[in-house]
Amino acid sequence: MCIPGVVPIVLVYGRALLDSSPEGRTAYLEADVRRPADIVTSPVLAETLDLTRPVALSLIAVLHFVPDAADPATIVRQLVDALPAGSYLVTSHGTGDIAPEETQRVVDVYNQRGIPFQTRSRAELEALVPAGMEIVEPGTAVLHRWRPDTDPDEYADADVSAYGLIARKR
Repeated sequence: MCIPGVVPIVLVYGRALLDSSPEGRTAYLEADVRRPADIVTSPVLAETLDLTRPVALSLIAVLHFVPDAADPATIVRQLVDALPAGSYLVTSHGTGDIAPEETQRVVDVYNQRGIPFQTRSRAELEALVPAGMEIVEPGTAVLHRWRPDTDPDEYADADVSAYGLIARKR
């Protein structure tokens, strides 16, 4: 998925990470998350990760750019299906559960600029976690409250308006 103005900076950082050692090997794969088969069959992925050992799939601030019409649950399932048991899915997602009017204004700004953006409720986010995965403690939480190492009341939930979760593949 190409987001105008975002991809170039991602490419810059991605390329900067390519300077790595064998122990911390890094690669950058330019792909569209809406085409998971292109990702899981990529030679770059196979050359970089040992998928006989558990890995983490990080979908941080990604899925709210995938509308229901693109079937995000199937996308996540296809990505997770390529991972071995013991792997983790880490995700965060914007929500309108906490401050619906303010969040809707954000959604409207993105959509008016041609960028699909869809918030999801806690239950809708959890429904994107494929069968065969277990959400780990403390479960789905507003981001700054998920195992906080600082005062979680430093920020109001409405200022964050995003959930996070980690799930482990059995």
